[in-house]
Amino acid sequence: MLIPILLFIVGLVCLIKGGDWFVDGSTGIARKFHLPELLIGATVVSIGTTLPEVMVSTTSALTGHGEIAYGNAIGSIICNTALIAAITITVKQGPVNKKTLKTPVLFFFTAAIIYAAVAYFTGYFSRIVGFVMLGMFIAYMVANVLQMKNNPSEEEEEGAESSITKHMVFLVIGAILIAVGANLLVNNGTLIAQGLGVPESVIALTFVALGTSLPELVTAITSLVKGHGALSLGNVIGANVFNLVLVSGVSVTLSPFSVPQNSVLFGHNASFVLDIPVMFAVMLLMTVPALVRGKLSRIQGIGLLLIYAVFCTIQFTL
Repeated sequence: MLIPILLFIVGLVCLIKGGDWFVDGSTGIARKFHLPELLIGATVVSIGTTLPEVMVSTTSALTGHGEIAYGNAIGSIICNTALIAAITITVKQGPVNKKTLKTPVLFFFTAAIIYAAVAYFTGYFSRIVGFVMLGMFIAYMVANVLQMKNNPSEEEEEGAESSITKHMVFLVIGAILIAVGANLLVNNGTLIAQGLGVPESVIALTFVALGTSLPELVTAITSLVKGHGALSLGNVIGANVFNLVLVSGVSVTLSPFSVPQNSVLFGHNASFVLDIPVMFAVMLLMTVPALVRGKLSRIQGIGLLLIYAVFCTIQFTL
């Protein structure tokens, strides 16, 4: 047990340092090209912080563990929103650019409705579904690039000495450290959880989802400390989109799988009664007030944290 603990600590150090460099690099790029931080967070930063989910879900699907790929995608969205975004909102509230928020929110709910429809009506994620999701990923990136061109940031450039190469190096090294750190934490943490007799489906929806969402958590905390709240919010929403269109798209395309049924709630598959509804609920709670009022409030963050606490409690009691 000593080696897993040591590797767990190494992974934590990689996450912390990687998150620091990743935020520095991404915000530097945003300023260099006069791009809104929220859009940078929803695209460039989100791709980097979603790498652990891509690796875990793809590997799980290819090795015949579709329940982990499925649970990790939904669990990560719930964790990103009801824990990571909730912490960000609770600590720091402020105005939100409704115009730049609309694109990632629209793509998320479109992808989520398709994902849920496939789960409820067919119970099987075929390769065709994977292609549809990957097609949405391409469309999402194109839409964001066009939006970036139409909505340049008014922030001033840092300085002549701040080169794009330097920012890219920080971004890439930070992303690598985050991916390695998350992988170490998930692998060793899962071994500990399995040793304690925790079911695989619960591990996927809670422990693995939290582990692969650690990059988003580290980025969120680092962004807050450095005063880049918009980057953090954009990262969470963008990561949620990628969990459906990229993470699920890649894993389903490589190895189609059926919706797992490891637990029952009210006589139905717990995923249909609890997991998917909670995924929609937390995203609606976070995004609708922001789109309507153009700002976030502390009550939203507290409400989301309470939902996450109840969700995890139910998962471990099923």
